[in-house]
Amino acid sequence: MKKIQKLTQEINELTVRIEQEYPELYRYLDENPITISVDDEAKPTYNSFVDYLESLKSILEKYMESHK
Repeated sequence: MKKIQKLTQEINELTVRIEQEYPELYRYLDENPITISVDDEAKPTYNSFVDYLESLKSILEKYMESHK
């Protein structure tokens, strides 16, 4: 459970960073088709949090590269 809490914290921190430093990108996060998926029991899994965090990092990295 602590691992998921840590991932949640990282997701939150990255989202806040995007909101504060890249507001033009932040408004599009709602439209991001990659969301935290759930397993058959409708509970988020550790891997779904990892995937979502990685997708946020990737979005930010690509945005930064294209807006140098």
